[in-house]
Amino acid sequence: MSDLLFSVFRFVLSLFILEFLLKLFARMFGLYAIVEERQCKVYVLFGQVLGVLDEPGLHILPFKIGAAAFIVNLLGKCYTLDMRLDQEYLRSQPVNSEEGAPMGIGIWYEMWISDPVHFLFKNTDPSGSLRANVSSSTVRCLSNMPLAEMLETRHNMSQVVRSEVSAMSQEWGYKTGSVYIRKVHFRDLGMIRQIEEKVVNRLRQVTSAIRQAGANQVSENTRSAEREAAVEFARAAAIRPATLRRVLAEVATVPEVNKALFEILETQRMLASGARLNLLAAGAHNGALTALLASGGASQQPPSAAG
Repeated sequence: MSDLLFSVFRFVLSLFILEFLLKLFARMFGLYAIVEERQCKVYVLFGQVLGVLDEPGLHILPFKIGAAAFIVNLLGKCYTLDMRLDQEYLRSQPVNSEEGAPMGIGIWYEMWISDPVHFLFKNTDPSGSLRANVSSSTVRCLSNMPLAEMLETRHNMSQVVRSEVSAMSQEWGYKTGSVYIRKVHFRDLGMIRQIEEKVVNRLRQVTSAIRQAGANQVSENTRSAEREAAVEFARAAAIRPATLRRVLAEVATVPEVNKALFEILETQRMLASGARLNLLAAGAHNGALTALLASGGASQQPPSAAG
């Protein structure tokens, strides 16, 4: 049983080794090639491009590039290119505004390989050339712009730089996608400090103006309220005599109430005068005076009594 298992294992291992060797020799002699997604293979033999494979899948090389497929991997070369979208960001490209302010531009752009043959043989460093092209286009197109326009119209500036870069990059097999100005900033630290100071001073002025406007509004509201109160008090003082006259006229219609009211008023005036009083043993006002003295006359000088 163990000999049978060992034989089976050896047979399976031999099949794996045979498969590996067959694939190795098939690739070595160019029988087939596998192209991944967003990938490209360029076959070159003796300085001549034999074929370009940019469709993903399994390709039979003799059907694509002819009989040279059997020797291209031995005597020639196969370039494998990544066709996926790539991105790059260039920081602080130096430009000057129309007013002479030193500015920095941060630009972000996308690119991908559109022509593999031009990418390989038209330029030794297409990525670096595209980077230099974007930088020089940014400086050339955006220099001497008005400062306000440079700070506010980043979309228009992005379109200008993109139109300038795209035409040149296609010569090197690159195609430029989106180009966007992401940052516009001042490069002079002294100017940055001056702008910060101006902003702080402006904020202080605005804060002081808001506070002064609030104080003025409060004062205006206070004066308006005092004016309305004075008007109402004057109106009340004007109608007070007529109101008292009407009330006294109503009181005068009841003799008992009228008599009691005038007795109280007379007694209050007598007590408020501070004069010395002589109380009689009997009299019409004796009871009222005694009651008033008992209730509120403790703080006054006690009158003398005679009888």
